[in-house]
Amino acid sequence: MVVAGKKVLVFGSGISGIGAVKLLEENGADVVLYDGNEKLTEADVRAKLQEGSKARIIIGAFPEELPNTLDLVILSPGVPTDLPIILKMKEKEIPVIGEVELAYTFGKGDVLAITGTNGKTTTTTLLGEIMKAYQDDVFVVGNIGNPYTVAADLMTEHSIAVAEMSSFQLESIVSFRPNVSAILNYTPDHLNRHHTMEAYIAAKENIARNQTEDDYCVLNYEEPVMRKFAETLKCHVLFFSSQHKLEKGIYLDNDKIIYKNPDEVEVCHVDELQILGTHNYENVMAAVCMAAVYGVPMETIRKAILAFKGVAHRIEYVAEKNGVVYYNDSKGTNPDAAIKAIQAMRRPTILLGGGYDKDSEYTEWINSFDGKVKKLILMGATKEKIARDCEKCDFHDYVYVDTFEEAMNLAVEMAEPGDAVLLSPACASWGMFPNYEVRGDKFKEIVNSL
Repeated sequence: MVVAGKKVLVFGSGISGIGAVKLLEENGADVVLYDGNEKLTEADVRAKLQEGSKARIIIGAFPEELPNTLDLVILSPGVPTDLPIILKMKEKEIPVIGEVELAYTFGKGDVLAITGTNGKTTTTTLLGEIMKAYQDDVFVVGNIGNPYTVAADLMTEHSIAVAEMSSFQLESIVSFRPNVSAILNYTPDHLNRHHTMEAYIAAKENIARNQTEDDYCVLNYEEPVMRKFAETLKCHVLFFSSQHKLEKGIYLDNDKIIYKNPDEVEVCHVDELQILGTHNYENVMAAVCMAAVYGVPMETIRKAILAFKGVAHRIEYVAEKNGVVYYNDSKGTNPDAAIKAIQAMRRPTILLGGGYDKDSEYTEWINSFDGKVKKLILMGATKEKIARDCEKCDFHDYVYVDTFEEAMNLAVEMAEPGDAVLLSPACASWGMFPNYEVRGDKFKEIVNSL
C-alpha cells in the first residue's frame, strides 16, 4: 500500500488511532485525525502524537466537505462501521479500512492471531511467551494494549507478530491473513455494536477468511458452530477440546493435555500448570496447538507453559501465606467471569465479593459456589443486593464489611491452612477504586505484606 502524498483520515484518537497516525506519517501520508468527542481539546490530542507530527486535528462535528479531499480512511476499533458518515464515504468509493489492516500492510514476517469472546489476552500472552522462547524477534500486539500499528514499522521478514484480535478489529479487514489463527469461543458480547449474534460470530470468523492451504486455523471443538465453520475453510484445521478425545488436534484426557498430529504426545498434566480452571486449560491447548503447527519444538513449548503464571488480575496466584493460597481475580467484574474463578478453585475458599452495581443478577454466581465457599465477604454498593440473592439461593455464609481493608483483615483471620482466599468480586470496582487494576494491586500489596 502506497500512502506517500495521500490524504488519509484517521477516525478516532485512542491508542490505536495515535499509532495509525505515526505509521502513516512515517510513510509519507498527509494525515487528518478526527474525533467526535467534543470534551477533547486539540491540545489534549496533539500531546498524544509523536513529536513533529503535522497531522491536522478535528474535534466535534464532522466537516461535510472533508470526504471530498480524502484518498483513504482508517477506522479505530471503537468506531462502528455502520455510522452514517462512514457509509457515505463508502458510497463515494473512498477505501475504508481498520488499523489492523493498515498495520498488516506495512508489517513484515509471520502473524499468529487469536480471537474469541473470553481468554484472548491469556492465550495471546502465553503464545507470546512460547514464541519468545523460540526466537528473539517477536511482537505481541493488537487488542492487548500494544497497537499493531506502533510495531509494524519495526518488523522484518524474520519477525513474528502474536496478535490479539477483537471483533471490532476484524470487522474491517481486507487482506489480513495470519499464518496461524485461532477462535477460542463465542458467548454473547458487544451486541449493541454488532446487533445480532450471527453478525458478531461473522466478525470473529473473518480472522480465517483469507487463509489458504498453507495456513492453519485452531478451533474449539465444543462449539458446534465452529465445527460447521471448519468445513468452509481452505486452510488446515485443528481442534482443541476439553470434553472429547480427538483423532487429530489437542485435548484433555484424565487431566493430561494430549497433542496428536499425527503422533500422540503428552504435553503435561494440568497440575503442573500455574493457571487454574478448565477455561485456562483450553487457553493453554489453543496456544500449544498454534505453536506446534508453526513448528516450535514441544520441549520449548512445554517449558514456556509450565513457567507461565497467567495474566495479572485473572485468577492470578499471588502467594501462599501460613498454608493459605491467595488468588487475585479482580478482573472478575461480572458474574460470568467470577463463575470461572470459583470453578477453578480446588480448596475451601474465602471469597471477597461486591462493588459497583451494574444491574447484574447474582443467583447463577452464588449457585456456582458448589460447596467450595466457606464464607462470602461482601462490600461495596452491591453487598445488600448480593445478600438478597444469597438468601434466594439458600446460601447464608456471608458477612458485610465497610472497607476493602476490613474485608482483607477478616479473610486473613478466617482462613485456615489448606484454604484459598479469592478476590473475585463479580462487580466493577468503581466507587471503591478507580479501576479493577488498582483493586487487584491493593489485594496483592496486602497479601505480600502478611
